[in-house]
Amino acid sequence: MPLRFDIKRKLSARSDRVKALDVHESEPWLLVALYSGHLNIWNYETQTIVKTIEATSNDLPIRTARFIERKSWVVCGSDDMVIRVYNYNTMDKVHSFEAHADYIRCISVHPTQPFILTSSDDMMIKLWDWNKNWACTQTFEGHTHYVMQVVFNPKDTNTFASASLDKTIRVWQLGSTQPNFTLVGHEKGVNCLDYYRGADKPYLISGADDFVAKIWDYQNKSCVQTLVGHTQNVTSVCFHADMPIIITGSEDGTIRLWHVNTYRLEFTLNYGFERVWCVAQLPGSNTLSIGYDEGAIMIKLGREQPAITMDNSGKIIWAKHSEIQQANVKALGDSPVKDGEVLPLAVKDLGSCEIFPQTLAHNPNGRFVVVCGDGEYIIYTALAWRNKSFGTAEEFVWSADSSMYSIREGNSRVKIFKNFKEVQDFKPDYGVDGIYGGQLLGVKSGSGLTFYNWETTSLIRRIEVAPQQVYWSDNGELVCIATEDEAFMLRYNADAVEGTPPDEDGFEEAFDVVGEVADKVMTGVWVGDCFIYTNSENRLNYHVGGEIVTISHLDRTQYILGYIAKDSKLYLGDKDLNVTSFALKTAVLEYQTAVMRQDFETADQILPSIDEEHRTRVAQFLEKQGFKEQAMAVSVDPAHKFELALQLNDFATAYGLAVEHSSEQRWKQLSDLALRSSDFNLAKKCMYNAKDYSGLLLLASSLGDSESMEQLAEQAHSAGKENIAFTAYMMLNNIPKCLQLLIETERYPEAAIMAKTYMPSEVSKILKLWQADLSKTNAKAAEALADPLQYDNLFPELQLALKAEKLLEKERSTLVPAGSYSEVTPNWERDVLAETEELLASLPEVTASPKEDEMLTAEEKEEQPVSLPDAKEEVEDLFKTPEVAPEVETDPEPLVPQDPIPPASIETNPPEEAPPVVATPPVQEAAPVEAAPATEETSEVGEQSEKRDLFGNSSTDFLDDMDKEISELNLDDINVDDIDLDDESMFD
Repeated sequence: MPLRFDIKRKLSARSDRVKALDVHESEPWLLVALYSGHLNIWNYETQTIVKTIEATSNDLPIRTARFIERKSWVVCGSDDMVIRVYNYNTMDKVHSFEAHADYIRCISVHPTQPFILTSSDDMMIKLWDWNKNWACTQTFEGHTHYVMQVVFNPKDTNTFASASLDKTIRVWQLGSTQPNFTLVGHEKGVNCLDYYRGADKPYLISGADDFVAKIWDYQNKSCVQTLVGHTQNVTSVCFHADMPIIITGSEDGTIRLWHVNTYRLEFTLNYGFERVWCVAQLPGSNTLSIGYDEGAIMIKLGREQPAITMDNSGKIIWAKHSEIQQANVKALGDSPVKDGEVLPLAVKDLGSCEIFPQTLAHNPNGRFVVVCGDGEYIIYTALAWRNKSFGTAEEFVWSADSSMYSIREGNSRVKIFKNFKEVQDFKPDYGVDGIYGGQLLGVKSGSGLTFYNWETTSLIRRIEVAPQQVYWSDNGELVCIATEDEAFMLRYNADAVEGTPPDEDGFEEAFDVVGEVADKVMTGVWVGDCFIYTNSENRLNYHVGGEIVTISHLDRTQYILGYIAKDSKLYLGDKDLNVTSFALKTAVLEYQTAVMRQDFETADQILPSIDEEHRTRVAQFLEKQGFKEQAMAVSVDPAHKFELALQLNDFATAYGLAVEHSSEQRWKQLSDLALRSSDFNLAKKCMYNAKDYSGLLLLASSLGDSESMEQLAEQAHSAGKENIAFTAYMMLNNIPKCLQLLIETERYPEAAIMAKTYMPSEVSKILKLWQADLSKTNAKAAEALADPLQYDNLFPELQLALKAEKLLEKERSTLVPAGSYSEVTPNWERDVLAETEELLASLPEVTASPKEDEMLTAEEKEEQPVSLPDAKEEVEDLFKTPEVAPEVETDPEPLVPQDPIPPASIETNPPEEAPPVVATPPVQEAAPVEAAPATEETSEVGEQSEKRDLFGNSSTDFLDDMDKEISELNLDDINVDDIDLDDESMFD
């Protein structure tokens, strides 16, 4: 039978003539060397050029280029006879040197040593060592024409072969200047050659200008086959590393694929890009790259998934080319293996297969293995590897019943066998594009996926979906239908298909959708109600109950082989037939399955067998299913338990966990929940532990809790939260503390203005601090600040304000309950100075004269009641302001004070204030002093010398103040009328 496999185009890149190609070992990169002198690196997954190197300045052709992955290099040879080396990460030129006396045709990189071989039109081959600064360590001479290609032998890297236009192939050995032998057989010049990588044949292939390719046995030094079919020069040849095919390319524009065993032509490919110049393929990959006159093409041959299968006992069988091998994971015993590590399996050869295996599959009980490929199938016994049955088939699938299987013949017919005998042969209504085994027989067609009964081939259900694969659980109740970009989890109801006839689409109640995965499922397996799968992003996940759990991030593409419950391990294999394992506790999966089936009695019995390290995962699963109380009982992670306690409003548990594992975040979470539940005492405790001062301010002000507010103010002050501390003190009417806080933080302007508003008696002291601080940056501005004690003429209502301060002391010391808010006059509606004046004015004046008082006898004076003037004195004592002695200065004050800077001109940043909980002290606004109207002579002076004090009052006639100062100093020789008011120097 001919080879059967799909061929798909992965990359199509139009460009100038492509003379050389190379595929990177680890990155999805294709190196393209152009006849125009450029190097392009394509990402064949994104279909984009990621790097470009202009190697030759004069556009000379580059005929060869290779990756050196272990050095992150690209090395190329061009028609200027120069070898150039570039770092493909930095794009810097690492080295360049003239290598030959004529065009460089080929570069071959040694697989392990720091060597490269170069061949040239100068008929020489040279060996270069990059560890010796690219020294030429050996030269091989003997060819009599251009040397077109050199290739290292992958089985013996000390030998290599060369192809020349002198019609010969020579085999050389490193260290020897003479060839080991010469192969002669082509009628014209040889352009290309390649070694066979398989262990079974000592072959190499060559292509020449005589339009043929020849297969040589280099041990017998003879030609074993000639491949005839091309109509022009054969320019490139290679053996595929993993598939039994030979690839040849020609100037006739075609790529031909030949069977490596029968040498039969299997495929001819022509993509219309004119002449073929080179081909490249990466061992371990099923891709093939082709270079043409008009660009490059990359195609994918066959399946990416290796032919490998594992039964329920851990026996693994795989195909390596046509050889069948076996390994057993049970042979490892109890030796510890880390997750993701390659298992050191002992491999046993079972023999060769008569067909090229494309798929292998055990039947459900593991007794038989089917090999399918080349349009045929062969069933072998798993133990002795004896042929049990065979036939022609495009596809083969097993039923859930180990004795039944089905095959697809062409695109129209499906046959069902039982005990190796045909029992059904039917033609589906919509054709057959693929078949799937399991509990039901699935048939893929253009209309979607159709399920049939194995025994009767009766229609069960037609689903409009384009499946890539179908996975059934062992009990036949669950099925996963994997499509191109998502997967659907369905539950099969076997009882719904009995007793009633189906409609044209089958039984509607046959399947229920239980889940959906927005992932491309590559391979999968059911374990109970859990579906374990790998996706296109190389993640190993499992889906259960709508939840997706990531088991591991894989470092390469791997395929699920199966799960062994006894070992609690999941096994995977890759394209290189390396097998890895991942621990996945059976108890966890069984517990999750029992919960999904709502069998809580079984779940409780399984729970003790689950290790503590897996309890949290189980608890997270229970939480997703809505069983939060059970999740909190199962979880051993304090953070997870705390979150569950919050969700359940279990304050006691949450508080205990927060105390045991204290963190500000947890205390804040608990305080928020306590606030929502109106548990203010708990909220206050949590806020203190979380140091949530803003929250405490809100809580204390909302509750009118002065004790908490006082405590908050002290703690916030100690913690450096001045804004909150200031607001708290302000709401407590503790003006001295507010002033102290502003002074400590060196907010002297704000402190002075606040003192002017609430405590005028402190203005002078704060002003001196302000002056001292301001003088460091602006001495003139500091001198311009007017002290109320020295310039009382600028503060006409200072005495009244001081009396008002005394009057309000008692009011400030008594906090008004928040409930009395409606009965308290707002500050903005009060005039404190007016209230003080009214109070003083309401006191009766003295009516008795001194003479009348003198006429009274002593006895009458004793009987006389307390006079009203004495009562007034008692009230005035309340407002008596202590006299403050002015500071003694060595230098007398200037006759005329400096202009004070108006407070409004000083930028201040008052602290934030929260909404008050209690009535704050009223703002003492001093009544403005009416200024006398300015005359024409004094209007200009008024503009220049007008002062604005800290209370916002104006002194409109500064000239009167100056006259007063002059008269007090008895300067009789100065005439005020002679003073030039426009002369500013008089103020110096």
